[in-house]
Amino acid sequence: MRKFEFTIAGNRYNVDIKDFEDSVATISVNGTTYEVEVHQEVKKSKTPKLVRKPVERKPGEGAVPQKSTGAGSVKAPLPGNVFKIGVAVGDSVKKGDVLMVMEAMKMENNVLAEKDGVIKSIKVGLGDAVLQNDILIEFE
Repeated sequence: MRKFEFTIAGNRYNVDIKDFEDSVATISVNGTTYEVEVHQEVKKSKTPKLVRKPVERKPGEGAVPQKSTGAGSVKAPLPGNVFKIGVAVGDSVKKGDVLMVMEAMKMENNVLAEKDGVIKSIKVGLGDAVLQNDILIEFE
């Protein structure tokens, strides 16, 4: 509730705004309750609204070709620290196996094998900081 004091034609009025909904306000003037309609220009937002047109695509259009990671290497998907290594040199892995866990942005992220193979070398150690696209593991 908001309280105001108005002076109109030399007379003093104590006005309490009790409720305001749309353009109708419930007010109390010197103890008498009234419902009044407020006439004012509706302010328009200066912030423009973005209207996006739907994008129509043909099948296959806009697809990004995936580059091969070479004869067999796993690269860091994002910058972070090596939290856990779940494989060793000489281990056989299948597509989808968890090779290691990286900690990035206070979250643990699993690094998965992209294809079947045998671990040739591990290029990082526990706690190492890596950048995106650094080689973590090489396959034979």
